[in-house]
Amino acid sequence: MKLYGLIGYPLGHSFSASYFADKFSREGIDAEYRNFPLEDISSFEELVEQEPGLQGLNVTVPYKQKIIPFLQSLSDSAEEVGAVNTVSFFRKGGALALKGDNTDVIGFRRSLEENLDSHHRAALVLGSGGSSKAVCKVLEKIGLEYTLVSRKRGEDRITYSDLDEEKIQRYPVIINTTPLGMYPQIDSYPDIPYEHLNSKHLLFDLVYNPALTRFLEKGKKQGSLYVNGYDMLVYQAEASWEIWNA
Repeated sequence: MKLYGLIGYPLGHSFSASYFADKFSREGIDAEYRNFPLEDISSFEELVEQEPGLQGLNVTVPYKQKIIPFLQSLSDSAEEVGAVNTVSFFRKGGALALKGDNTDVIGFRRSLEENLDSHHRAALVLGSGGSSKAVCKVLEKIGLEYTLVSRKRGEDRITYSDLDEEKIQRYPVIINTTPLGMYPQIDSYPDIPYEHLNSKHLLFDLVYNPALTRFLEKGKKQGSLYVNGYDMLVYQAEASWEIWNA
């Protein structure tokens, strides 16, 4: 039986294990998918040694960038984004080579484009981690202007305290790439001026559990369109499966 899994920490919110269990059962696939919570990325090599049957791994926060030094190669997508969410295992003659890929780009692009309207031409990207990098790369590819919002100011980003009515109106798409609002911390949310949102805004949350985060709920109350991360996760999971079985 082939073994696949997910690394990250914590993994109590994991979508992947239940999704792939259902997929394997539904499609009659002789494989298993497990969660491998790693408190520190330094445990990765030990995991690989302990699980010689591993064929592929998904990678979630906080290791999408930290995993890269442990890999022998990167796909063009992972190289371009600078983050990995899919690892493939190649064994030949007793040697093991690990290759990193990024299917967040595929998943996010498909889900976003399904919900964009003609006036959605500029976006605020909340957060600056590995998921944010994939989101920004998609926005560049489809021609949406964007500005990063982070807790710390930088040459390429503004802070949450910089957000005012003018900026909220200028950017009709607002994308949360942070874990704020994710189960079990469901009462947390990005600190933006929600009172300036309206029906022309689209709020996209990469979090899928709960389905309606406080971020999305606050947008809904202002009449904004809102999308959670479920469809994105389905698209990126299927893309990972295609990579592992290419």
